[in-house]
Parts: sequence; structure tokens; C-alpha cells
Amino acid sequence: MLKLKNVETAYGQSQVLFGMDLEIKEGEAVSLLGRNGMGKTTTIHTIMGIVPARSGEIVFAGNAIREWPSYLVAQKGIGLVPEGRQIFPNLTVVENLIATAANRSKSKKPWNLEKVFELFPRLASRTNNMGNQLSGGEQQMLAIGRALMTNPRLLILDEATEGLAPLIRMEIWDCLKGLKSSGQSILVVDKNIEALTRFADRHYIIEKGRVVWTGDSSLLSDNEEIQHRFLGI
Repeated sequence: MLKLKNVETAYGQSQVLFGMDLEIKEGEAVSLLGRNGMGKTTTIHTIMGIVPARSGEIVFAGNAIREWPSYLVAQKGIGLVPEGRQIFPNLTVVENLIATAANRSKSKKPWNLEKVFELFPRLASRTNNMGNQLSGGEQQMLAIGRALMTNPRLLILDEATEGLAPLIRMEIWDCLKGLKSSGQSILVVDKNIEALTRFADRHYIIEKGRVVWTGDSSLLSDNEEIQHRFLGI
């Protein structure tokens, strides 16, 4: 579904990605791991067209999207839950959800308000609250719901549970497991290795803008040296 090959990205003269490779198959959940500052968010921004790649290939659903603007990438079927949530603070929960809603995957059973509220009952009782009146956990649920309302073929979450209370984290992971079981393709960045190894099919670890390790959950769980060396665990 998504493939990055030898992608290089820079901010001005400062290069961040050096030959980045990554692949996600249809219906697969993949994690992107690494210490802070190693290029995880830059990789996501490059996929989305927020930061243009200098070179390499980015192919999504058979389309070479490396030079596409971000709105076309989104319209093609990639939904982003950004780091920091970035919901609209002066719009209500319902307005946030419908602002960018579209059935871009041409699903016969598309995401709508009813399905989002079923997934996140907390939001159902906050429909008329403004975005800035929600807790951090509720804002993250809203950000996920907003992305799902675009009916994406691929859902990307940058720091999926960062700064959330333990119970809310569990709720988010349960939500993601449910999405995966329904066939949703997912790319997730998070620091919770234990949760990620229970959730994701495969993992990529990057250091200084390069993939230094890739493997499945059993390999990552059993390899304490890799966890310590590249993730500081």
C-alpha cells in the first residue's frame, strides 16, 4: 500500500532523512520507532507532503506521491493524527468531525458521526463542547475520529498516546486494535514498546534518519540489546 525507497529529506541545509526505506501492506499495522530527533515525525511529514523529499520514491496505492501537495495526499486516502492533536479549538466536537469528512476510500459503510461516537462514547456526551474544552484524552479521541471521518485507506498516528493518563492510553490502544481487526492499515509512532509489540505486525527503528532495524513483534520483544541500543530501554 505504501512504500518509501531511499527517501532523503532536509529542512534547508539541515538533512534529516538519509535513504529512508519503509513499507506497509494492505491491512497491516506498522510502528516507527526511535529516540527523539531521529526523524520519525519528519518521515510522516514527508509522506504527507508537508515537507518535500529531496529524492527517493514514495508510492501510495500505486501512485508516485513524492511531489504531491499535502491536500492531494490526504484526498488519495491517507489520514493523519498529528503530534499535539491540532484539533480546531473554536469548533465544537461535531464541527471538528465533519469539517474534513469525506468518503475517500469509497467505502460501502463509511465512517460517520454515529460510528465515531460508538467508538468513543466519551465524545458522544461532549458534542457541543468546543475543542479547547476537552481533556487531553478526549482531544486525542477527537483527532482520531476526525481522521477516520475522511475514511482513509491508511491511518497514521504520530505519538498516539503521548501525555495521556494510563486508562486513556488503554482505551486508545483498544480502539486501534479494533480498527486493525476491521482491516484498517495503520502506521503508528509511540514510545510504549510493550503496547506496540502487542499491536503492530512489524516495526521499523530509525536512527539519524536511517532504518537500522526492522522485524516483527516477537523479534523486537526478545531483543533487549536492540531496545537498549536504539530506544534507550
